[in-house]
Amino acid sequence: MTTLRLILGDQLTREISSLDGLDTKSDVILMAEVMEETTYVPHHKQKIALILSAMRHFAQSLSKEGMQIDYVKLDDPHNSGSFTGEVARAIHKHKIKQIIVTEPGEWRVLEMMRDWSTLFSLPVEIREDDRFFCTRGRFARWAEGRKSFRMEFFYREMRRETNLLMEGDEPAGGQWNFDHDNRKSLPSGVKAPKRNRFTHDAVTKDVITLVDKLFPNHIGQLENFGWAVTRVDALSALHHFIKDCLPSFGDFQDAMKQGEPFLFHSIIAPYLNCGLLTPREVCGAAEQAWKRGKAPLNAVEGFIRQILGWREYVRGIYWHQMPAYAQGNALNATRKLPEFFWTAKTAMNCIAQVVEETKANAYAHHIQRLMVTGNFALLAGIAPAEIEAWYLAVYADAYEWVELPNVHGMVLFADGGLLASKPYAASGAYIDRMSDYCKNCAYDVKAKSGEKSCPFNRLYWHFMIENEAQLSKNPRMAMPYRTLAKMPAERRAEITREALAFLDNGDLETE
Repeated sequence: MTTLRLILGDQLTREISSLDGLDTKSDVILMAEVMEETTYVPHHKQKIALILSAMRHFAQSLSKEGMQIDYVKLDDPHNSGSFTGEVARAIHKHKIKQIIVTEPGEWRVLEMMRDWSTLFSLPVEIREDDRFFCTRGRFARWAEGRKSFRMEFFYREMRRETNLLMEGDEPAGGQWNFDHDNRKSLPSGVKAPKRNRFTHDAVTKDVITLVDKLFPNHIGQLENFGWAVTRVDALSALHHFIKDCLPSFGDFQDAMKQGEPFLFHSIIAPYLNCGLLTPREVCGAAEQAWKRGKAPLNAVEGFIRQILGWREYVRGIYWHQMPAYAQGNALNATRKLPEFFWTAKTAMNCIAQVVEETKANAYAHHIQRLMVTGNFALLAGIAPAEIEAWYLAVYADAYEWVELPNVHGMVLFADGGLLASKPYAASGAYIDRMSDYCKNCAYDVKAKSGEKSCPFNRLYWHFMIENEAQLSKNPRMAMPYRTLAKMPAERRAEITREALAFLDNGDLETE
């Protein structure tokens, strides 16, 4: 019996469950580059190039093992443009009797797959994606009966279950979380290591040419494309991070510096999320660095928490809460996304720097995403769907299962506190403390009012005023609301007037 086994662009792992039990003599592996997936949001050119090149290299490696590959390229004249269309063509072409897939990372794709059995009158087996530490069922059991979902408690259970950074029944170093040690700004004398970027082979060159031709108006630049597109190179990127960056990652993971987009960050999330690396091997490598005395515990724990804790947690939230989760808008945010999120043409230097680096690299680290672009979107009241589509489009590691909870819950507080205990709102003082952006800005971060005062200062207090009824009873917001309570009515009116003037009329420099 001929079985069709579909491999998606974020399932580029040799041990993916859909390949279990494969018969090389009769089974066919389908891999399809489809226009529907490249354009449902206007994905960054580098993101498209990374996925397509990695897919082609992965298909080559499977073919060398003797597997039968039906590979459909994006510019194939017979390409239907959708997964469903390509599965239909493959069924007819290969006389398929059953379909096996691994569960996808997006709700809309899962719903599509669930229709295939009826549509094609064939059995369709949707297997669990066992590359994660925590299954969807395991997370559902943890979440059952909870009114709110705090990552810290989930993370501790994952530590116990995996035995990562554990000493018997206790956490290594006597505490679960070293976050308080990982909030240092970057001293002037500290230099980031030169990052390991990868040259293009013929496959990648062909993909880059194709992407440039088909997506000329998508955000991004391909000139400095340097992502790993093979398993071997992804492992090299992991080794480079563990050896050269992890020792300082913990101290400076929240720091930002103009002209330094990567600092000590791992920049391996795109490889984890497309399957070239697995979370178990990544966490294991970090733990071994600590055990060998090559990296301090605060750095290793902070890094492992991002993967074992946060990454697993947001996936659990996504599948536990979808599809209703995406519709929430607890703070009633309705503004359109400013054009400068695409162009970087703004006098706010922090936004301009992050967006320019995003355009150049399809990357920004978590504090740039949360406390610069995300903080602005929160304070300005950008509609959740607007900013969520942007994050999904512009970052090479962005897939809906990881992007949506991060933005909807953590950045925007649009879920009303299901994920985060408070909105991550901050004035310009936070950005000034954690970066050098403010010294080159047209706005004055120290000024509280006036046309040239930092927009984050105006928008912060305007956000507090606008959402006072909903947020003032939050215990973690008590301090700013005590300050607001002492503020004269005239000052509150001035804040509102200046904030709305900025939001409605734009900033000092838009061209």
